[in-house]
Amino acid sequence: MASVKVAIANRQKKTKIPTGARLLIKRCCHAVLAHEGFERPAEISISFTDDTGIRELNSSFRGKDAPTDVLSFPLGEDGKYDLNNETGAALLGDIVISMERAVEQARLYGHSLEREIGFLTVHSMLHLLGYDHERSGLEGTIMREKEEEILSELGLSRELTYTALDDGTLR
Repeated sequence: MASVKVAIANRQKKTKIPTGARLLIKRCCHAVLAHEGFERPAEISISFTDDTGIRELNSSFRGKDAPTDVLSFPLGEDGKYDLNNETGAALLGDIVISMERAVEQARLYGHSLEREIGFLTVHSMLHLLGYDHERSGLEGTIMREKEEEILSELGLSRELTYTALDDGTLR
């Protein structure tokens, strides 16, 4: 596989970024590109924010005045991407993850925060590569299947991730 640069920035202070989250995100980015046969050098930017920050972005760019879990800002279309003039790498785009929302959704869905961060990263990477679940139900189904295949390859399948309840039982 060609080189992949994943720049990660923490732009929030409300939620501690778990140990290993940055490595997990890089693994997810590589896994998506490998799964999709993307063999060119690439660059991706990922930022952690809070609900306030993602709400502002969602309002500005999508006209939706509400927080969301993740936003993707692709820099390409139909497999054509801007290039970094110095490295020749394809600039795939930017991903913004609300850590507040990720923690809330991990609790809501009863899985680990690791699984949630992995899911949000894989989901957004597919958006950067041109997939859009909002275009049609079929494309949404295809995207969901790809997400689960990739997460399974990473050991983050629904069946293998769980959370411990307060009484020590697993869910």
